Amino acid sequence: MDYTSLNIKCGEELSEILTAELSDYPFESFTYESDLLSAYLPTQSLPSCHAEVDALLARYGVTGLYSEILTENWNAAWESDFPPVEVDARLLIRAPHHSPAPEGVMDVVLIPHMSFGTGHHATTRMMSQEILDLEVEGLDGLDVGTGTGVLAIVAAKCGARHVDAVDIDDLCQRSCRENADANGVGERITSILGDISRVEGRTYDFIAANIHRNILIAQMEASARLLRPGGHLLMSGFWADDVEAILRSGREAGLIHLATRSADEWRMIHLIKESRS
Repeated sequence: MDYTSLNIKCGEELSEILTAELSDYPFESFTYESDLLSAYLPTQSLPSCHAEVDALLARYGVTGLYSEILTENWNAAWESDFPPVEVDARLLIRAPHHSPAPEGVMDVVLIPHMSFGTGHHATTRMMSQEILDLEVEGLDGLDVGTGTGVLAIVAAKCGARHVDAVDIDDLCQRSCRENADANGVGERITSILGDISRVEGRTYDFIAANIHRNILIAQMEASARLLRPGGHLLMSGFWADDVEAILRSGREAGLIHLATRSADEWRMIHLIKESRS
């Protein structure tokens, strides 16, 4: 599948606003570096939203340059643009051509293949931090909207017994499987094509979901069913204005609010399922 990149010259604050706005369209991943926001979507999806996206950019006083990226050229383009990402001096997310993490720092190697989740986005970093703090050793987890598989890999490297990683994009499914194998945790991560309904009937000690707020709300009851008593639900991919709606949905599903984290305008919510007495 060929992709098109939409490249927008803008400041960091506007880039976060535009990322949230463009997430309502078929864009699958975003990068921001040196005042340039790049949003990627399948080329075949562009005609259905081209006019609306251009009108959106005009409302914010910016213009975008579209550039088609052939699938075979993606890896070379990505490798030249992807700097390593350090998370709290505990985790390094990097490409294969970068130097390995120093001793005592978790090393995660990614080849995204156009899928979301290189660690650069604030939401991925917050979710990674929360997993690092959760003490998931020996636990079973679910990563919803896994993209590159980065959160599933972090959980497995933290000692999770097994992680199911679901995504509706077949390219993401393959990317997750490849990255899990490359990081030596392939035997503890199952990459599944589809949405959360694919794992209905299974149960988990923790669920990580870094996706759009509407999807988080729509699948809240399903997430609650899948959690074991005392299980943790980690969610990000939304803004401060979305927090109350997500918390209300969590309460209606019987989940308890444990914490809300912030990174710029982005938020992460940690809910827990009450333990049985």
